[in-house]
Amino acid sequence: MQTERQTQIMESALELIAEKGIQGLTIKNLAKKIGVSEPAIYRHYENKSAILIAILNNFKEMSSMMAGMIPSMEGTAFDKIGFMFSKVVDLFMESPSYISVIFSEEVFKNDKVLKNKIVEVLKQNELTVEEIIRAGQQQGDVRGDADSRYLALIVMGSLRFLVKQWDIMNSDNNLLKEKDDLLNSLKLLISK
Repeated sequence: MQTERQTQIMESALELIAEKGIQGLTIKNLAKKIGVSEPAIYRHYENKSAILIAILNNFKEMSSMMAGMIPSMEGTAFDKIGFMFSKVVDLFMESPSYISVIFSEEVFKNDKVLKNKIVEVLKQNELTVEEIIRAGQQQGDVRGDADSRYLALIVMGSLRFLVKQWDIMNSDNNLLKEKDDLLNSLKLLISK
């Protein structure tokens, strides 16, 4: 459980990432943004990596809550994937800096702890989509002639590319419409 100050630091870190990119997230810049001394930040987080891990844990927790809702949902595999896509897109539109953190595995490549945390988050979401697809194959919604894991990778990779493209283009395209169009195309590709 995070303290109020830790939550403020984490949210300010996300704002700073939105303004200056992930490379602009330094303890010095963060302290300046919040209006406190650098040692004040260190009283709550050991270092920048600890702040990024807190951000990733927050995203993972939100993903876990969403994944927990899916098994009891009515509807087809595509309805469930659409629900996931909508929740993720809503979060990214509300806080685009999450994109910079979650899709920055190249930046974290040399930090084993951050790299492992990113892998944990990505694997959790991949397994959720794979379970949806496997259930869809059993119900006859999703084609059964392809491995559920690879279909999940296609689904997740498509969303990742769409969101990353939206972020790089400075939100110039309509992500909600693009998400719907992507879902319709994926449905055509993987429907039985």
